[in-house]
Amino acid sequence: MFALLLLDIPTSFAHYWQATTPLELVAVVTGFACVWLAARESLWNFPVAIVSCLLFVFVYFKAKLYADCGLQGLFILLSGYGWYEWLYGGRNATELGVSHTRGREWLLGAAFAAFFTLGFGYYLHSSTDAAFPYIDSFTTGASIVAQYLLTRKRLENWLLWLLVDVIYVPVLWYKELYFVSLLYFLYLALAAYGYWQWRRELGRQEASPAVW
Repeated sequence: MFALLLLDIPTSFAHYWQATTPLELVAVVTGFACVWLAARESLWNFPVAIVSCLLFVFVYFKAKLYADCGLQGLFILLSGYGWYEWLYGGRNATELGVSHTRGREWLLGAAFAAFFTLGFGYYLHSSTDAAFPYIDSFTTGASIVAQYLLTRKRLENWLLWLLVDVIYVPVLWYKELYFVSLLYFLYLALAAYGYWQWRRELGRQEASPAVW
């Protein structure tokens, strides 16, 4: 599907450039900025993320991606939680350091994503005009897990984002959200960079455990 859409990029992109709203452009720019800041371990990623999520609520609602629309509201709450955790979630209420995801977190995260996909996907399929109800629900559930891991500075949150972004790129392009699709393509590169950057930081922490 994605290969066929790529053949029509010039015409589609020109058409979409004319139809794109300033709201969506600002959402894309702030969305890129918050992920870049997160990859750099900057605390500023959280306030920027809150602004971006507020804008994407309107973008996704218009595209009938209702699960992703609701996801933005949850991301706003998780951003507030993450803001606090990065500042005071470490030992003795100190700055939180990078760490590996625990086995229990993987198990609970997988169970949550599976139940959310089946349950919410069925609701969207049977009760709304949602596009791609089960795919939309899976990416939403996996994104919630990934965002929670990010708030706890778990290294593997970036691996989950890679999986989610690979799915989002063709889906958003198909829904003619071309700039948002491009944004998620850039997210792929940022997720790979974030994993590399955080892995280096984790190595420094393990080399100097007394600091952490």
